[in-house]
Amino acid sequence: MARNTSTPEQQSVRVLKVGERVRHILSELLVRQEVHDDTLTGHSVSVTEVRMSPDLRQATAYVKPLLGRDEEAVLKALRTNTAFLQREVARRLGLKSAPKLRFRGDDSFDEAERIERLLSNPLVARDLEDD
Repeated sequence: MARNTSTPEQQSVRVLKVGERVRHILSELLVRQEVHDDTLTGHSVSVTEVRMSPDLRQATAYVKPLLGRDEEAVLKALRTNTAFLQREVARRLGLKSAPKLRFRGDDSFDEAERIERLLSNPLVARDLEDD
């Protein structure tokens, strides 16, 4: 039986690379409208990030529809079409086992906006100027 001789750093780089490949594949499927779903066809959806589990069996895709419109409907459509998307990712990725896809809304833009509002508050700006 072969031993796993990769270091934790190499393993984490592999996880990041596979996650990025899955993100590209999902983005391509959505841009080319290969998913035959009226909700997904009617929206531009960005796959902002894909986080893989260390064993590459789980993939959580963070998505955001253009302008944040109808996010719940888009997530529902993605979850409905998960089997097709998993099959396509598996075929294009070429791994021994296909990752199980989960879709989540991406809240990072909302969080960045909230932080920006906090930093632009006059009281906070005054405290920052003292430094």
